[in-house]
Amino acid sequence: MGLIREPKNIDFTVLDKPWTDEERKEFSAFIKFRKEQKKKRRTGTKPTGKSNTVIAE
Repeated sequence: MGLIREPKNIDFTVLDKPWTDEERKEFSAFIKFRKEQKKKRRTGTKPTGKSNTVIAE
């Protein structure tokens, strides 16, 4: 994400309103769901190219 520059003679303001309990619960559920999705993707059987086995001579 890049830097957004303000055009001349225009001011950007951000109003921060507090979240309701319902919005907080919904967001927490979404974050939990996304973390579970990421974990599932990482635990696949895709080879990494590195081998931990030692071949004895």
